[in-house]
Amino acid sequence: MTTQNRQNNHLLLLLFPATSWLILFFVIPLLIVLLYSFLQADVYGGVKFIFTLENYQRLFDEIYLNVLARSLGMATFTTLACLIIGYPLAFFIATRSPRWRGPLLLLVVIPFWTNFLVRTYTWFVLLRNEGVINVVLENLQIINQPLELLFTPFAVNIGLMYGYLPFMVLPLYTTLERFNFSLIEAAQDLGANDLRTFGRVVLPLTVPGIISGSILVFIPALGAFITPDILGGAKTMMVGNLIQNQFTKARDEPFGSALSMLLLVLVLIPILIYFHFSEEDKPLR
Repeated sequence: MTTQNRQNNHLLLLLFPATSWLILFFVIPLLIVLLYSFLQADVYGGVKFIFTLENYQRLFDEIYLNVLARSLGMATFTTLACLIIGYPLAFFIATRSPRWRGPLLLLVVIPFWTNFLVRTYTWFVLLRNEGVINVVLENLQIINQPLELLFTPFAVNIGLMYGYLPFMVLPLYTTLERFNFSLIEAAQDLGANDLRTFGRVVLPLTVPGIISGSILVFIPALGAFITPDILGGAKTMMVGNLIQNQFTKARDEPFGSALSMLLLVLVLIPILIYFHFSEEDKPLR
């Protein structure tokens, strides 16, 4: 056995645990969901092993298309809002001295130390009619009666923005930390104002961080079901809630599987686009 063959065998041996884990807990469950999406639902739950395309045809019903459009719209809004808020925050942290960067990043990461469900219920307490926001506004005599904040799209958007903002800040900070800020001084020396410098120098060089952060926010926001369920109630159903209801309440596992496959495709599209353009941007060797 040659040295090259021994190295290949060692590499395969090292990859075996991770590969086995992915096959057992990702590939096989995914194939089961794909199989279920082509089967018929039994009247009392479960499935009938009869091949059908009816589940995918139902996806084009108006009621489900509206839920899908709402999910895409809210995920896009959440991504843009997190970008608008997260970019200045990441820029501010990246331009501080090394002494302050660690504590500031810690403040961004601290929410991850608490369970996501608990953090979402915090907004439930803040936004309800007897919550902190309405009580403060009433005490300041800004409003005469409580604002209807809870169980609205506004509440869901706030919850999604709060939950996924760190996923935008951290990739942006990583990109901005490696940014050569002397380029800003060079652009200003050449007569560019702050806005032109940002548009021509800073923004193009931080596009990888923007794309990475946008993907990390858009994907979980599109499939979110905890936040819409708690803060939106039945008034703001997203595709994640629809999938949950099919498996837990309607007991229509085949249609829930078809919805899951649709969500998977929608999630894969931005990832494939990102990898496509990242491959094109690589320099030729």
